[in-house]
Amino acid sequence: MLMRNNIIKELKSALTPQNVLTEIEERYAYAQDALNLPEIKKLPDVVVFVENIEQVQAVVRLANKYKIPIICRGAGTNVVGACTVEHGGIILNFSKMNKILEISSENMTAKVQPGVVVGELQRQVEALGLYYPPDPSNLAVSTIGGSIAQSSGGARTFKYGSTKDYVIDLLVVTASGELLRTGSSTIKNATGYNLNTLFVGSEGTLGIVVEATLKLIPKPQLARVIMAYFDTVKASVDAVNAVIEQQIFPVTIDFMDKNAIQTVERFYPTGLLCDKESALIIEVDGFESAVEFQQKTIVSILETCGASSIQYSKTEDDYHRIWQARRSSMGACAKLRPNVTTDDVIVPRKNLEKLVMGIRAICKKYRLEVCMVGHVGDGSVHPQIPINYNDKDEYRRYKLAKNEIYELTARLDGILSGEHGIGAAKREYISKVVNSQALDYMRMIKKVFDPNNILNPYKIF
Repeated sequence: MLMRNNIIKELKSALTPQNVLTEIEERYAYAQDALNLPEIKKLPDVVVFVENIEQVQAVVRLANKYKIPIICRGAGTNVVGACTVEHGGIILNFSKMNKILEISSENMTAKVQPGVVVGELQRQVEALGLYYPPDPSNLAVSTIGGSIAQSSGGARTFKYGSTKDYVIDLLVVTASGELLRTGSSTIKNATGYNLNTLFVGSEGTLGIVVEATLKLIPKPQLARVIMAYFDTVKASVDAVNAVIEQQIFPVTIDFMDKNAIQTVERFYPTGLLCDKESALIIEVDGFESAVEFQQKTIVSILETCGASSIQYSKTEDDYHRIWQARRSSMGACAKLRPNVTTDDVIVPRKNLEKLVMGIRAICKKYRLEVCMVGHVGDGSVHPQIPINYNDKDEYRRYKLAKNEIYELTARLDGILSGEHGIGAAKREYISKVVNSQALDYMRMIKKVFDPNNILNPYKIF
């Protein structure tokens, strides 16, 4: 208690008293993230809001001095417990460091603070004819700092790549409070080790990102989305491969199974066909002439592959309606039970059907409902399982099913996360897909950057 009182006093001196939260209700509000754990076992000792880099450095130096954890938080929308509090410590909130510092049309880059919301950055750069493609489903609230920490992806990853492909420079506060620059403002950089890729996806365990320079690309002239329904999952998966084999490169190839379609239509009706077994959402973009060609070619392929119904956007409203249906799946699933969990498993595309059908069988075995969506162009599947955490037997069955889903993914040459991260939720399973030597090197890297283990300790492994 004495140490806690001392550090709080020093934090209030280093920051401002109103940016240091100590009341139990305030600390409770920041004790977990969108993982939505059944119970909160530990509260942070204090929650601080930082407004500039110097304040971040001051907080980190105090955390290092007292050897207490420091956990960074953006919007808290990650679903793997990446910013949950397990050992007390300091929650470092970046919501007040939310400025877009520079958008350079000449360099095609944007320099931003970590609290900038992804959707807001997209709006501002698109107004200048530029484009920031990464699009996590929660982009309306998801922050750049959180996206970098979790190496977020999204539907557009199939064509444009994920967050890691757009980070060209980071300014990082190290565990000792020093500033480290990981890259440069140039688009290409082959000068030494690529530290950017080390920090992207490190979940705040190696350093704290306080500024990011992001690559932009020209905004496509036009985008259209096609929604195709199928009577079997196999037919939809075969269609994915058929599209790719014809050297058509859509922006997205997303998937919804029958349960997801019916659940979305039940709670957020947009005119989905609920009698179909699965659906693909395929977006194409580019110059208008190219979009017309791509759309015509893809529709022909989908018809050949047995699509029983095909819709496509003719207006901007149509475009947003179709994507709203896909993005509503998690919210709709949450209405089925008091709680909802989502996962992020990914396999080589050739094993996609086995993964989808295997997850269905596992959930049926454990008497669990599941709605499946995913970015199937990448081989990524998000099983969304609604449960009641207060039902101890149901929660036990869910944990058993989760373990079997990960075992299935490993057997199919897959990995446990393509875009959500590992956090606290998956660390006990990571050895299923990452060999012991690789994990040992990860631990050594962590030790180099964070010798006192104060940066989001015990996450990932």
